[in-house]
Amino acid sequence: MIDPHLHPLYAQMPTTIFETMSGLARQHGAINLGQGFPDGPPPAALAQAVARAMAERSQQYPPMAGVPELRDAVAEFYARRQGLALSREHVIVTSGATEAVAAAILATVQPGDDVLVMAPAYDAYAPLVRRAGGTPVFVPLAPPEWAIPVEVLRAAITSRTRALILNDPLNPTGTVTTAAERAALAALCVEANLIAICDEVWEVVRFDGKPHASLLAEPGMAARTIKIGSAGKIFGATGWKVGWLVADPAVAAVVGRAHQFLTFTTPPMLQWAVAEGLADDALIDGQVADWSASRTALLGALASAGFATLPGSATWFSCIDLGQSGFALDDQTFATRAVAEAGVATIPLSALWEGPPAPRHIVRLCHCKPVAMVEEAVERLARWREGLG
Repeated sequence: MIDPHLHPLYAQMPTTIFETMSGLARQHGAINLGQGFPDGPPPAALAQAVARAMAERSQQYPPMAGVPELRDAVAEFYARRQGLALSREHVIVTSGATEAVAAAILATVQPGDDVLVMAPAYDAYAPLVRRAGGTPVFVPLAPPEWAIPVEVLRAAITSRTRALILNDPLNPTGTVTTAAERAALAALCVEANLIAICDEVWEVVRFDGKPHASLLAEPGMAARTIKIGSAGKIFGATGWKVGWLVADPAVAAVVGRAHQFLTFTTPPMLQWAVAEGLADDALIDGQVADWSASRTALLGALASAGFATLPGSATWFSCIDLGQSGFALDDQTFATRAVAEAGVATIPLSALWEGPPAPRHIVRLCHCKPVAMVEEAVERLARWREGLG
């Protein structure tokens, strides 16, 4: 019996698929290609910077909005890498990107509001919208291209629609918006007077040789976009939980007031270290090159073993089509059985889907692992497939 004093939203909510699959990976001693995190440490220069900050600088409460050095570094990073004209006042530092998403939603969504969410989606979006009193309105994307259906989004807008959440590059598919899609989304947001909450944590983790372009840079979007970034994804330091949001200073100030009652601050020594790291393009690009090598190894091993992959050019993830890869299993059954029987943890795509019926034939694999590990994982899956007949 559920205690009636507990909030029903959380009492009835399942444990996130990432925690579930990582727990099963630990239980079965499996290779974990499910939850997205590198197996190795972040760059040594970053670890040295945080140790130096711990020894030489304050370990007490930093300013709520973040240490000035990191806020300046974020603004300079986006000026250098994306051509955005920002200042310290545009930046609020958060304890990870998920906290930035939460603060953005709490600051913009009121009871009765609708929020457009494209599926598949990071599984935190919908619960956070509901907790703010809003209703997530799901618009499905279609494999294998996962193109953004702008006209379907337009048709879903009503007088209650307040905001749109855009994850670009998109986890779990690894796809990136086109210039035409961004222009159309910007026009739609201006036309319907929507706030755009842009989860862009994978902005650096791209393998197509192209710089990231943000919806924030589109005409009419400067005052209606909340752009979210993550040091954890840029540096492979997921446990540091250092993120940020960028918005027009007037908007950032309001979102900052939501942030102050969530985590309030983030460890200052981590902030100073990230500030140093953001100034070092060679460090960042070297990290991405390492992930590119392990991605190439995974895709090569999958192709050699007869697995069919879906196109993607970003994130730590690649997806396979189960039916075309020789598996007569849906994604949930595949993931549950593969971790126990093949010793490989994956993420079923349908777990990141609400609303219209989900594709049940796609699973996500994480490639930011040692080359030998991803190759062994593919070998295990191939042997298991043979045993399935």
